[in-house]
Amino acid sequence: MIPYSHQSIDGEDLRSVREVLESDWMTQGPKIKEFESALADYCGAKYAVVISNGTAALQAAYFAAGIGPGDEIITSPITFAATSNAAIWQGATPVFVDVERSTGNIDAHLIEEKITGKTKAIVAVDYSGLPCDLDILKSIAKKHNLILIEDAAHSLGAEYGGKKVGSIADMTTFSFHPVKSITTGEGGAILTDNENFYKKLLLFRSHGITKDANDFKNDPHGPWYHEMQELGLNYRMTDMQAALGISQLKKLPTFIKSRNELAKRYSEELSGFPDLVLPADFEGRKSSRHLYPIRLSGKLQSRRREVFEKLQKAGVGVQVHYIPVYWHPYYQELGYKKGICPVAEDFYLSEISIPIYPGLSGSDQETVIKEIKNILIS
Repeated sequence: MIPYSHQSIDGEDLRSVREVLESDWMTQGPKIKEFESALADYCGAKYAVVISNGTAALQAAYFAAGIGPGDEIITSPITFAATSNAAIWQGATPVFVDVERSTGNIDAHLIEEKITGKTKAIVAVDYSGLPCDLDILKSIAKKHNLILIEDAAHSLGAEYGGKKVGSIADMTTFSFHPVKSITTGEGGAILTDNENFYKKLLLFRSHGITKDANDFKNDPHGPWYHEMQELGLNYRMTDMQAALGISQLKKLPTFIKSRNELAKRYSEELSGFPDLVLPADFEGRKSSRHLYPIRLSGKLQSRRREVFEKLQKAGVGVQVHYIPVYWHPYYQELGYKKGICPVAEDFYLSEISIPIYPGLSGSDQETVIKEIKNILIS
């Protein structure tokens, strides 16, 4: 089976992890800071905080933003459930706004009508690796005194307006799951230019505890002294993971180049088929190509399950991204109703993600293309 995505691990990655295993540090050692500095430098941000996974990154960002009981966040339903789940864990309420049909990203022109006195943040999801319309989102956030958080789980390495994702929103969260742009096994990060957010993020990932004497609220009892100042969690990354992340980050430009070359070939080979919609390009935005989502429209849309199952049977691993979050039973029980984001629902009912990852060989991609064409003309 050709997977829809797969990590790319080489000898240098293995050596980096082995060096940590043979060192005195297993967790919270020097590799953490090194990875954070490398991430911040790559993205052009002042601060980076690495964390245990992408979901933890979202929850930490919400904590740092002061999101809590009674607050609302505005976000997209075309995302993994973690984007809104993390807000619920903080006691907040997700408010879903419909998406653009052409991108699957939140439709910025529909946001203002959903803003209330309870709205605390806009959480923009870069679906498939294509950045949202960040200029409009920043303008709306500024106008309404909201915090803009970019869920960039898909878009490490992407660019908007000539700037790297990670340097634009008030806070940007990344995921380092094996299918993402780079991997640390599990892992994530939050990037920001805001020192106050940065300090809160550091507290939250480590039980709310600080050992920095400059931040103590009480007089220290001795050199062992530390203070728990917030109710945080253990969301720390290990040095082993950070070492892998440092090694992976060095290869990110090559990974992104490979993904874009694969996407270009798909677009050339699959264009011209009636009722087959391919990902569009947008001036000023460079996608990381985390996904290559094809959409079946017209008469093809009713064949989505058939196409999906035939591709799997032919040895082509495919996936669907995503079931609208509020369609899940948990959200239905909270009172969310189907029909609130009709474009997102239609997007889900038409989408299939086909294989794209740096290690996808030319022959395997040719197989994917051939099988799709065979199904479409049958």
